[in-house]
Amino acid sequence: MTTLRDITRRATIVAAALIVGLTASYAPSQAAEGEARTTITDHPGAPGAMLQQFEDLTGRPVGDLDKVLAVDTGGRTLTGDQLEALVAGKEVDGVKVVGTIPGSRDVLGTTMADLADGAYDGSGDSGTATSLLFSSSTPDGREWCLTMCVASGKTIWQCLLSRRTGDLILTLELAGSTTVGETKAAFEKANGVAVDGPYTVDTLIGDGEPSADEIKMLLDGKDVESMRRVATVDGPDPGWALADIAEKSGVVYAKTKGHLFSLNLPILGKILVFCVSQDGGKTWKCSAKKWGGF
Repeated sequence: MTTLRDITRRATIVAAALIVGLTASYAPSQAAEGEARTTITDHPGAPGAMLQQFEDLTGRPVGDLDKVLAVDTGGRTLTGDQLEALVAGKEVDGVKVVGTIPGSRDVLGTTMADLADGAYDGSGDSGTATSLLFSSSTPDGREWCLTMCVASGKTIWQCLLSRRTGDLILTLELAGSTTVGETKAAFEKANGVAVDGPYTVDTLIGDGEPSADEIKMLLDGKDVESMRRVATVDGPDPGWALADIAEKSGVVYAKTKGHLFSLNLPILGKILVFCVSQDGGKTWKCSAKKWGGF
């Protein structure tokens, strides 16, 4: 992202003398659940440097900064849903929003401490927030990500690139002769990003095609009323045809058959692909959340 990179470069030059003697200014890592984390020492330009580090770490743009929320979490760690609710202007029990700051180039060039009081005013002495929530969006506005930074001591902030919302659902129509490997390759080509797996495939059966909301729930790893899991196979053969998976899983007949594949994408973690057929396996409608975001 050119804007962040330019701002970070300018801020680094201005702050070079101030950073001398500081330690632990940059320590990126990958969290156990596949989320990207980094630790940064506060200095002029820290917000912009932090977002740039995430961009370098993930290899994907994090977008343009929309706003920053200074929040008092009461010492709690917030979930992705809670972060999303706060950005949407909703209340979260036990969390106090100290202030909201519109995103700008100047905000990226200031310090974390300056933003901790909920205002961009050049003063960081009266900060009451324990966390800063950065909300950024890609240029087309269809995807956005949340970054939560938690104060750890006077100058150290631990930041987590939490999640991307506004997921796009990509759907492909495939023939029953399409193999597991070819299905994976089709989604990789559509997204422009390679994934590992599939590691498992669940077979689901039902009396009718699941609704769009139910498909989204399945892709989120949730159960739905219209279909139930009846078999799971670890390490499915890439050469299996979609039409043959149910039989190879021990499922003989069902009006509606579905297969839920579990794959893995570095940084983002687990990715699910759901395929459903209502004509005996001759044609399949396969769906997945667009995973080219990061």
